[in-house]
This record gives sequence, structure tokens and C-alpha cells, in this order.
Amino acid sequence: MTIRRSAPARQPSLREHNLALVLGEVAAAGAVSRARIAAATGLTKATVSTLVDALVAAGLLRELGPSAAVGVGRPGSSLTLASGPVGIGLEVNVDYLATCTVDLNGTVRRREVVAQDFRRVAPAVALNRAAAALRAAVQDARAAGGVVGGVTVAVPGLVETARGLVRLAPNLGWRDVALPDELLDRVGPDVRPALAGVPLRVGNEADLAALAELWNGDHRRADGRPLDSFVHVSGEIGVGAAIVIGGQLFGGVRGFGGELGHLPLAPDGPLCGCGSRGCLEQYAGQDAILRRAGLEATAGTSIGRPGGSVEDLIARAEAGEEQVLAAVRAAGEALGAGIAAMVNLVDVDTVLLGGLYALLAPWLLEPVQDQVARRVLASRWDATRVLVGRLGADGAVRGAATSVVRAVIDDPAAWIAAAALESIAADVVDPDGAPSAGRQ
Repeated sequence: MTIRRSAPARQPSLREHNLALVLGEVAAAGAVSRARIAAATGLTKATVSTLVDALVAAGLLRELGPSAAVGVGRPGSSLTLASGPVGIGLEVNVDYLATCTVDLNGTVRRREVVAQDFRRVAPAVALNRAAAALRAAVQDARAAGGVVGGVTVAVPGLVETARGLVRLAPNLGWRDVALPDELLDRVGPDVRPALAGVPLRVGNEADLAALAELWNGDHRRADGRPLDSFVHVSGEIGVGAAIVIGGQLFGGVRGFGGELGHLPLAPDGPLCGCGSRGCLEQYAGQDAILRRAGLEATAGTSIGRPGGSVEDLIARAEAGEEQVLAAVRAAGEALGAGIAAMVNLVDVDTVLLGGLYALLAPWLLEPVQDQVARRVLASRWDATRVLVGRLGADGAVRGAATSVVRAVIDDPAAWIAAAALESIAADVVDPDGAPSAGRQ
């Protein structure tokens, strides 16, 4: 975690801002004393102590005991993030469901995968299975004594993030799916109370994979500083991309930003699942690679179909099959051209390859780099780096889960207020004399 805020606020939202300031400082430092928090933030020691007490009471910080003394005086008590509320990530992909649970430190507590091809089923079937996977993750978190801080769902498609509305997921066959409502309707009465009042968000899988690389990938700039601006390009069945600038995801007005797979390369090219022709996905997606390689296997992900098309491609590439190597190179050239167009637009100096492209990097990286070097205007002065992501196919679901706890760290006042409301609700007695369901 590397969340820092530059200075104390001087406005009516002073306490809310400074709670986040203190919690962010602990998240960035790992373990730190009250005195060091005060020195780093500019807050008084008395203010820090008051804020720390509130964060400890809310289960967001915990005391580690006395720290080593520096200078004169008694040693202070070190503070670190508590396990706190957990974030649950749910990924719905073309041939698998994945769930991931992380604690406030970002540590993965649980990961489960359910393999099933959802391209050939009605959306309701996929939604029922997704709700069952979410129910299992919530029940497991509660059994372990955890409190669910929120849920984020990753899907391969156009998502209006503010509304949680999946406008189009062509590889799933989804249109205008209100995913939070659909999941809550299906998750079951035993679990629904645990999700009452907590955020249930939806995001594009490529965006969430990019955030996972930002937060957990430990990538560095050329000068050694943490990498905070890049384009992340991932491929499993389709082609997705995300733009990160200054540590923030650029999603566009509706959250549709980064749809690199539907960049038109040839107006009269092959028909794409989105309804257009000649999209990059038709030249650099897995289906296109398999076709060009002369393979009849159905495209699948490395998670949903281990031993399937991805493993077959890699095995044949390793064996040096010329048609397969030519297919991967052609995909790399098309992908590099698309990436170069995006880099020319947003002017970043680093590109990360994830998903299928990370697995094919031994054969794909060179043609991508060649195209980027040739086509990016800034290359003559400052070469654009093309690197391989470190989180693989787990990136999207891990980014989804981590986004929940990052939101708590960014705004602990909101979490504390919501927890207080749930506590009040839990004390209210219903007409039958039983306590109402609160956060458990």
C-alpha cells in the first residue's frame, strides 16, 4: 500500500480528511508510531492520538506495542493496519468465475475458481452461478470472523461504473445487465444482510487488472521510482486495455476508456462481436491467433481451461512450429500497431502486457516492441518500454478485491459512519422481538 496525502485539510471536512491522512500514512509506512505520523503529516500529536483512537476502535488500525526509541523520551507504540474489513472480488469471464478475498493489508485470504463456459448459456445461468460464488465467498469471510467491506465485480465488457451497468459484454452475450441488482436478488436471504449497506461495484476486467499491477506489481520507472503511469494491455479471449496516469485510472466519462480491442484497423475487415468490422481483436485476439495457426481448438482462458488452447499454443511455440510462431508474430505486429496508436494519444512511456500476452511474451514481445518503436512519435527521443505484467490471469479478480479495501483506506470516515449505522440497526428490535440483521 502506498497511499499518502500531502497536508492536513483546513475546511469543514477536516476530521474526515485527517482520518484518511493518518490511515494512509500507516498504510504507506507499514508500521509507524504516533510521533512519526505527526511529523510526516503536520498534525499535532494530540490530534493524531485522537484520530488513531477512532481508527483503532473502528478495527482499521491495531497497536503493535512499543517501538524503538528515537532521541529522548519513552518509546512510542507502533501502529499498523488491522486485518479490518475484507474486500471481495468476483470475476465473471467467458469460461470461469473467480473470487478473491483480501484483508485491509491487501493480503489474499481466499481464492476460488469455478470453471464453466458462459458463452453458450443464457445470462441468467451465468448470474446464478456468479451469485452462488459470491455467496460462498461471503459465508467464508463471515465464518473466519471477517466483516465484508464491499464487493467489486470484474467483467469483460463496457461498464458504466457509476451505475454498475454492464452495457455490452460481447464475449458473454450480455447487454444492459444491472449486475449489482441481479446479484443481490440471487445471493440468498442468509447472505443478503451481510451485503446490506456495503458498496457493490462493477468494473471492466482490464481496468481492474491494471490497478492490481499498480498496487501489487512492484513495477518501477526507468529512474527506479514506483511506476504510476502506464498503459496495461491484456488478452484472454478478447483484447482489453487500461490507462493509468499519476496513479489514477483514466476511465473516461462513462467508464468506457481503454477499449483497445475495438480500435478499427481495417474498415472492411472481419466482423467483430461488437458489431463493427476490422477491430484489433480480430487480428490480435486469441481466436485470430488460433485461426492463423491452423488450430481448431475453441479459445479459452488459462484459468478456465487449463490444458486447453492457451497451453497448446505455448507448447507448440516452444516446439518451434513455424505456423504457430508466424501466427503469434502477426498478432504481435497488429497489437503493437494498436498500442502505438494509444501511446501517441495519451503519451505514456511504459506499456505492460498481461493475461495471454504475458504468457506469449517470449514470442510476442519482440514484434510488439518493433511496432511501438517504429510508430510512436516520441520514440526518437525517449523509447517506450514494453514490459510483462507480474500478476498473470489473477490480476482482474485481485484488483477487484483490493479496490474495496483501498476505498476504505481512502475514506475511513465513510466506513466508520456506515459501521455506526449498522450497529444502531442491529440494536433495533423487530415486531417479533428479534434483533434486525446488521453487519456481521
